[in-house]
Amino acid sequence: MRLDLFDLQLVLHIVDSGSLTKGAARSAISLQAASERIKKLEQHYRTALFTRQAKGVKLTLAGQTLVEHAQRILGEGQQLEHAMLPFAHGLSSNMTLWCNSSAQSEYLPVLLPRYLLENPNTQIELHEAESKDIIAAIEQGNAQLGLISGFFKSAQLQTLEFADDPLVLICPITHELATTSSLKPAEILNYPFVGLMQYHSLQQSIEAQAKLFGCEIQYRLRLPNFAAIAQVVANGVGIAIMPKRAAQRLINLYAFAQVELSGEWANRKLLLTARNFDDLPLNYQHFSQFLLSQKSALDS
Repeated sequence: MRLDLFDLQLVLHIVDSGSLTKGAARSAISLQAASERIKKLEQHYRTALFTRQAKGVKLTLAGQTLVEHAQRILGEGQQLEHAMLPFAHGLSSNMTLWCNSSAQSEYLPVLLPRYLLENPNTQIELHEAESKDIIAAIEQGNAQLGLISGFFKSAQLQTLEFADDPLVLICPITHELATTSSLKPAEILNYPFVGLMQYHSLQQSIEAQAKLFGCEIQYRLRLPNFAAIAQVVANGVGIAIMPKRAAQRLINLYAFAQVELSGEWANRKLLLTARNFDDLPLNYQHFSQFLLSQKSALDS
């Protein structure tokens, strides 16, 4: 026998009215149909739910137990109806994902179209910022969810690994560094650079790293995106630092050399972060689960 919410509601109507006849009327069915439904319930649970009396019916102990569970089940059913109702009316789910430059340009454009197609009433705003600023925004309650570099830490936030995101050097194929197998960031900071515009979070991170080594980067040109940087570097203007994923995508378009960078700062991971993933609103939890499930798609 399959549990029928209508039967549970019938039992509650009988209990509330104290009468099988009145309970049947409240459920808009005949007395015979109500009697047959109660009989089937009693046969299924192999116990009597009511005792028949001259003035109506009275619950048995088993019946009282069933009523307690029926009230909870029907209450949860009403909560489910309430939760699902907005979707039937085209619920609009608006989310803001804070992310660094690499996540915004190299990872999210691959993943977000699928999510948005599967969730047609969802709108996602990407807010680019440096990882330390994303951490501060979430800690202060100004953001819910972020993608940050694993180089940055916060004792107040939870993090889950999203993707490997190492940085590499790109340079003209005739540059003196072009044949080097691996370099430390400190070994390249005195060369003329081609960089992103100042507002890009990755560029801010590179400049902050340079200051730690007592260097100030000399820029020959600043550009708005990695493709423009790769084209200019290929033409011999200077060197640049960019995510390895971007370099691998662009090396098929422009002739430049790619050199691995060593050290924790360069060999970073992208982390998904929140105050507490279990406390996020349901739409953010759903989105987080989707992002974390896509590592294989990113690796392919």
